[in-house]
Amino acid sequence: MRYLLFLLFIFSACTGDDEIRILFTGDILLSRNVREEYQHRDESPWIHIKPLFQQADFVVGNLEGAVADAISAEIDNSGDSSSLVFDIKPDDISMLREAGFNIITIANNHSHDLGAAGVERTATALIANDIRPVSYDLSPQFFTVRDVVISVVAINTVPANRDGSVNRVPSVETMQKLRLARTLSHVVIVSIHWGSELLEWHNKNQRTMAEWLIEHGADVIIGSHPHVVQQPEIIKGKPVFFSLGNHLFDQKYQATKEGLIADIRIRRGKIYCNGIVTRTAPQSFFPETVRQLDYKFRPVKTGNLFRVGAYTLQPISLVGHPKYNLRLQAFSNGRKAWSTPPMSVVSVSAVKFDDEPESLFVLENHYSNMDNETGVRPYVYGVTDRGIHARWRGSALALPLIDAQILPDRKTLCALHRGDSFININKTSEETRTLTYQWNGFGFSAVQDSVICADCRTLYEDKDFNH
Repeated sequence: MRYLLFLLFIFSACTGDDEIRILFTGDILLSRNVREEYQHRDESPWIHIKPLFQQADFVVGNLEGAVADAISAEIDNSGDSSSLVFDIKPDDISMLREAGFNIITIANNHSHDLGAAGVERTATALIANDIRPVSYDLSPQFFTVRDVVISVVAINTVPANRDGSVNRVPSVETMQKLRLARTLSHVVIVSIHWGSELLEWHNKNQRTMAEWLIEHGADVIIGSHPHVVQQPEIIKGKPVFFSLGNHLFDQKYQATKEGLIADIRIRRGKIYCNGIVTRTAPQSFFPETVRQLDYKFRPVKTGNLFRVGAYTLQPISLVGHPKYNLRLQAFSNGRKAWSTPPMSVVSVSAVKFDDEPESLFVLENHYSNMDNETGVRPYVYGVTDRGIHARWRGSALALPLIDAQILPDRKTLCALHRGDSFININKTSEETRTLTYQWNGFGFSAVQDSVICADCRTLYEDKDFNH
């Protein structure tokens, strides 16, 4: 018996007990004909899929629609897709939890179908069911599984049906979200709503955006919106699932009844990606697994966690907090040393000034009386065995600030400013300017060095940046 137990232990060690598995599904609808079917059958739409979901550490889906405060008979779901309203009954969100979903992205053109209140109700309902909502505003979200930190960034590039709003790629704000995710996690996954409906191959804009997202930190890209599967590819060494198609939807074209589940495995510092094909029966919208796919993609190396001085910093997302997005926990020699109070972090990096110990350079969102707005504010924090303490708090350096980064020499600060000033504030200014600063022992002073200024401009040279 002892020998058998020993063999079982060895077998389990060799078959990847330390493996982390994440499943991403395509678009999910809890309205129209889908709702009619699960109400009529009085059973979960995931009755065939749940055993698969139980094998994963995380199951992620993209939910199309918004939770209503009361289902209105006046909601019209006829007509073209730009006028459709996908209303969700609050009680139906529990089906997602019961099926095994842990994370739901709500960054798509139907998230605002019931306005900003609908977006808030959807996030609240998901949190109440122990499901993490990930929208663009709530990105990145961080998840830790067996000491591996995974971040998810959700982006919608398809004009919202209600107000036409989109998230820009490229943009400074999207770059900031990716930079924060890349700095604080081993694996960065981007969920993006993009492309053309019912087109079975990706378009040029999808490829261009994928290249930019990868250049700015994405390890895996998961696409949605076309409602049909688009063939995954490797771009710049990273897997891109251009479209997973429908997972639970009521479209009846043959191609829309087949979906793809992205099967992501993280093992021993590498990311492996494959797929699982799903299909719905002719008279049903409930998905069933059909077969597994092996794309033969080369594994992607995971990143490293962020270090400052003797400490490794890990993020803790603050779900549902009205003001702050995360706390940072510091570990030394495998033990938790301290944690920060809740913070509204835009980006974080290590900076070393001359012979001083490393400090933290952090961009945070805060309100200031200087410009009477909530904006990006730079901070320098000293790091000790008791935690962090503010060494310098600059409202926005010399001009209203959009973004700032420490240059590779780790002494020079490059800042992207709006074109206006604190004396003559114009929040709608589309002009920008870059300035460089160096630490003077008490704060940052502007410097005029042609080489440094040129290096600074290259950080923001993308003509398509939109702030």
